[in-house]
Amino acid sequence: MLIRMIPFLFVVLWASGFIGGKLGLQYAEPATLLSLRMIANVVLFLLLVAFLRRRLPTGKLFWHSCMVGVLLHGFYIGGSYLAISLGMPAGLCSLLVGTQPIVTALLLVGFSQERFNLAQWLGLSLGFIGISLVLMGNIEWQSEQHQWLAIMASVFALVGITLGTLYQKKFCQGVDMIGGATVQYLAAACVFIPYAASFETMHIEWSGEFIFAMVWLVVVLSCCAILLLLYMVEHGAASSVASVFYLVPPTTAIQAWLIFDERFDWFGALGFALAAMAVYLVVKKPELRTLTTKLKPAPKGAPITSLEKLTDNERL
Repeated sequence: MLIRMIPFLFVVLWASGFIGGKLGLQYAEPATLLSLRMIANVVLFLLLVAFLRRRLPTGKLFWHSCMVGVLLHGFYIGGSYLAISLGMPAGLCSLLVGTQPIVTALLLVGFSQERFNLAQWLGLSLGFIGISLVLMGNIEWQSEQHQWLAIMASVFALVGITLGTLYQKKFCQGVDMIGGATVQYLAAACVFIPYAASFETMHIEWSGEFIFAMVWLVVVLSCCAILLLLYMVEHGAASSVASVFYLVPPTTAIQAWLIFDERFDWFGALGFALAAMAVYLVVKKPELRTLTTKLKPAPKGAPITSLEKLTDNERL
């Protein structure tokens, strides 16, 4: 029973990253906060590499891991934190970047011989309707002065996590998760530190809440959540995470309501529900229906095509 709850625990912890970020951003600027977080992540993960006897990627895999770090942590987390610092509600930011599986599926349809089934087209439509309802609803922004800039930052984050996920899947197969994460955090630190030094004051208002936010982001989110994911991958439960990952935006919205009193009306609530259903419908079946119906059956003894070799996970 407890093992079955691990995917849901992972989703709750993952959703809390937006909450911890918003709490920390009250005391430091985005790149400054993320510079400190990434440095702490590197130190912690180097200890994990030594303790668990993991291996850091070398050669081409090292540089591929660096690119993933720039896309996933630099663009995705950096864009999300910038959007929140500009006044965007944490729940809305989580909703926008949470459409990443839909965007990924669209890219696969656009650049390969794959197509949506009826349920996935319905999911795509519900996604647009859900996001529109949330944006049209009475969701409270911390500041509306830079509203469109915040939306652009969240779209930038969405592009980062989408490309980062695809890049990691193509070029980082076989990389140890902990060793690869160490290199990713190092690459992200190399992005945030120069940016903070050039465009921010790098002032930090040290307080109990800021320290709590940093401990939560580094230890609970970056470490414990990643170890949970590693456990699920090694025990064949990673697919369970994909099946409940659509719960991240509404979970973030609930957490933001409880902690920061972020309010939204019934339009917003309906929008979050539709967006969650949209992601669920798109990722419900890992494989997209391929255009194999037009192909004639291969004769006996014919070589297996690369398409037939793909596993369910590899197709998405």
